[in-house]
Amino acid sequence: MTHPTRTHTRRTTLKGLALTTIIAWSALASAQTTDKTLRIVVPYPPGGTTDLLARNLAPGLQQRTGMTVVIENKAGAGGVIGSQQVSKAAPDGKTLVMGTIASHGIIPALQSPPPYDPTKDFVPVTLVASTPNVLLASPAFPAKDVKELIAMAKAKPGSINFGSTSHGGSPHMSGELLKTLAQIDIAHIPYKGGSPMLTDLMGGQVQIGFDNLPSSMSLIKAGKVRALAVTTNTRWPAAPEIPTLAEAGVPGYEMSAWFGLFAPAGTPKPLVDDLNKHIVAILNTPEMQKKLLELGAQPVGDTPEQFAAYVRADNKKWQDVGKANNIKLN
Repeated sequence: MTHPTRTHTRRTTLKGLALTTIIAWSALASAQTTDKTLRIVVPYPPGGTTDLLARNLAPGLQQRTGMTVVIENKAGAGGVIGSQQVSKAAPDGKTLVMGTIASHGIIPALQSPPPYDPTKDFVPVTLVASTPNVLLASPAFPAKDVKELIAMAKAKPGSINFGSTSHGGSPHMSGELLKTLAQIDIAHIPYKGGSPMLTDLMGGQVQIGFDNLPSSMSLIKAGKVRALAVTTNTRWPAAPEIPTLAEAGVPGYEMSAWFGLFAPAGTPKPLVDDLNKHIVAILNTPEMQKKLLELGAQPVGDTPEQFAAYVRADNKKWQDVGKANNIKLN
């Protein structure tokens, strides 16, 4: 026989929970009517691939949601500073971060202690795009292709510097992979984003560099930097003249970068699903497909669940790579 007092207590608790849920959603709805701003934090400087992708998404997202979409650049620590800010933001669906393979894949896997958990401190919304990295050379650098670069590096170990967009980012890891597979000694110089690295590369302050292809494409076309190879295992459709590193003399080389949107942990699933629906619809338009492919990025657009599984697998991959090669980030 059920005790009447316990039954009454249980009913009161359930009513309380239901009332709390209603109040929370009412407050959220009220906030949405007064604040029509959607912030997308880019945890890198302006001008890089992450920034370009966010700014290309913004007009369509603004049109579809009726909100004012604001892009905020919060650079530092390889994407960690801006990402941490978003992880602590209100989970109201109005603050997102454009995370990357560096900020949400490599750094949480290789830094001890990790700055955050990419799938517990955030809610993955969708994978936006993937892109090759590209091995670039300064116009004054004497090596005309990858084989000549490797020969120079082996003749004078440590004499060649390679720039990257950050310490621990995918361009940095692209260089480390080249060092390992080609068995060469080249010195890493990390920058705070793609733009400063490319400026120094054009000026000859660094001889070679790795960058995401989209942020380098205009400089490659203008002849201000030379593209030696892409890091993917097939040539990129928008730049078929650039060979892969595997073709150019480094068998087995393959790496690509990814970019995706995350919300703070605790963001209600209906809001996440709504954001996902809008972003995926934008990515599937012919105009956006054409624009991103011309930039050097492959549009993706998947479900929050698929993206979460992808991020977990990528995080595990870099943990394994770090252990195998004794790579640690401070």
